[in-house]
Amino acid sequence: MKKKLSTLDLTLASMFVALMAIGANITSWVPFMTIGTVPITLQTFFALLAGMILGSRLGAISMTVYALVGLAGVPVFAKAGGGVATIFSSTFGFIISFIFTAYVVGKIAEKSKSLPVLIAASLAGLVVNYVFGTNWMYFALKFWAAAPPEFSYKIAWLWMVLPAIKDTILAVLAAFMGYRLQRTVSSRSQVNNLKRAI
Repeated sequence: MKKKLSTLDLTLASMFVALMAIGANITSWVPFMTIGTVPITLQTFFALLAGMILGSRLGAISMTVYALVGLAGVPVFAKAGGGVATIFSSTFGFIISFIFTAYVVGKIAEKSKSLPVLIAASLAGLVVNYVFGTNWMYFALKFWAAAPPEFSYKIAWLWMVLPAIKDTILAVLAAFMGYRLQRTVSSRSQVNNLKRAI
């Protein structure tokens, strides 16, 4: 039987929903965070961190809430996007992938909080993110977004090379941040337990 979500759980999940919205539109406030025409969004970074900090279940729930909030019309997606029509966007697959990304990262991180495991979890989550998102993008452009005839599966993946380099770096940074946050939380918990014992 799964335990009920506590007030703290709901607060943390809500916090990551807000962070995802900020990460999606970071270039609106920091315009220089763009390489060529590729904006350096932080959605993947926060989805990975959600899995590490919240765990598989709550991490996936927070990403599901983020997707539903956006589909409800709140402008939390990239470029202040939102609404049901987003489903037909070529990048919507990445939004859905964040749910699975957080879940996979959380599952691996629940086994061990060591830095090597968190790095492995983060990179595994990144693979899930790109495989799901890029395949969605390919089929969307090919079948309902009227891509040019020369567009191919190989080209779809070539488009993702530059963002993948950026996200790989951010994935490793997310692992380091997750590791530091876990240690901080653990240390505080030990201090609180010691105070109660005294």
